[in-house]
Amino acid sequence: MFSRLGPLEIIIILAILLLVFGGRGKISAMMGDMAKGIKSFRKGLKEGEVDTSQTTSGALVNEPINVTPEKDKAKV
Repeated sequence: MFSRLGPLEIIIILAILLLVFGGRGKISAMMGDMAKGIKSFRKGLKEGEVDTSQTTSGALVNEPINVTPEKDKAKV
């Protein structure tokens, strides 16, 4: 099964071994960076959400908005 490894296979195996065992926790550093990216993405999604339960005037969305001009309100 492993009787004949070509140069490409050896390079791939050495690259994987270098990633796993080489340096100071390269995989943990990559995973930490990925986690930071996911957290910032989620934070961006939360900041982009608009509170649809209230408008800028504080009235609930389901309540009708009175758009009658002030001079016509006195007649009613």
